[in-house]
Amino acid sequence: MKASANPSTDINRIADRVRAGERLSFDEGLALYTDCDVHLLGELANHVREQKNGRKAYYNINRHINYSNYCVLRCKFCSFYRPWTKDGADDGYALSVEEVAQRAKQAADFGATEVHIVGGLHPKLEFDYYLDMCRAIKSAAPDIHVKAFTAIEIIHFTRITKPKLSIEEVLTQLRDAGLGSLPGGGAEIFDDRVHDEAYKNKVGEAGWFEVHRAAHSIGMYSNATMLYGHIETPAERIKHLIKLREHQDESIASRPARFNAIIPLPFIPDNSELAHLPGPSGLTNLRTLAIARLMLDNFDHVKAFWIMQTPKLAQVSLNWGVDDLDGTVVYYDITKREGTGTHQELTIDKIQRMIAEANCIPVERDTLYKEIHRDTPPPRPKQDDALLPILPA
Repeated sequence: MKASANPSTDINRIADRVRAGERLSFDEGLALYTDCDVHLLGELANHVREQKNGRKAYYNINRHINYSNYCVLRCKFCSFYRPWTKDGADDGYALSVEEVAQRAKQAADFGATEVHIVGGLHPKLEFDYYLDMCRAIKSAAPDIHVKAFTAIEIIHFTRITKPKLSIEEVLTQLRDAGLGSLPGGGAEIFDDRVHDEAYKNKVGEAGWFEVHRAAHSIGMYSNATMLYGHIETPAERIKHLIKLREHQDESIASRPARFNAIIPLPFIPDNSELAHLPGPSGLTNLRTLAIARLMLDNFDHVKAFWIMQTPKLAQVSLNWGVDDLDGTVVYYDITKREGTGTHQELTIDKIQRMIAEANCIPVERDTLYKEIHRDTPPPRPKQDDALLPILPA
């Protein structure tokens, strides 16, 4: 779409196309970033959201577990990783299989239906550690869904197996050990320039899609992310979303599984090598969440991960196209906003209240978006037992 002497004319035409259920082009998506009033953008995104999900807003009872912060990569945007040394970093850690399983058991005892597990690329842990982790979780908490390991972790596993396994072989062994689905992390921005400048040692677009293609081909669902607000441009964000849309088209047409949700993640610069950058504003966050809803017409759900969006903005976003807030989380070590620690939790009551205040209907879901209806609320811990002692590697 070429620049117009009257941008509102173009926006009105785009709005008509959205209301007619038509797919938006790259130029139209970019115009929504540059020319569209944020309130109209919210109205349009909410129209699509209600066409798909009505006024339902989803959450789950889950617990995040980060098994290690040692990582062989040095991504500039990351404040989580610690370099591996012979003596270990002062604040580096690696949980034992037993510790991970115990945390999963605690979560299940208090009603969790999912554990979300990711970590750094540890240079010393063998593939059996990850298989044993899945087995131990399912032994300790048979009914809990294990959503674990980003695409870059899966590729790392193919490199440490002896003899080397393919991506599909790694996924199949993990599935047989208890892995239920993949999270969407590690996508960042699908662009060579951004990749080379911000995370050049990390697997890029081709590798990320190869993992999710293999997962979908064996019937394993996954999510997708976009890390925005660092060195990328709005045009690069739109290209990223279109590439996800194209992959989803292929999975829907020819594979037994697909992406469940898109999770746009705002870059948080604190303590990273890109700490000099301001990070995205609240309006950019709302705009990006809404545009994700409008561009990804073949995704059923858009999630505002409240840890990174903040609970207040996540609540507002429920009227800007978002239909999912993630869950209770409890423990999260990768990103910490404004001095928050690893214990970052929303209670079920607070999540439900946030959703109701946004004039939405709270709906508990499982990992694959099956609605959960409980006769009685799950028990609440009498004290904070979410954080077990972390032992050094």
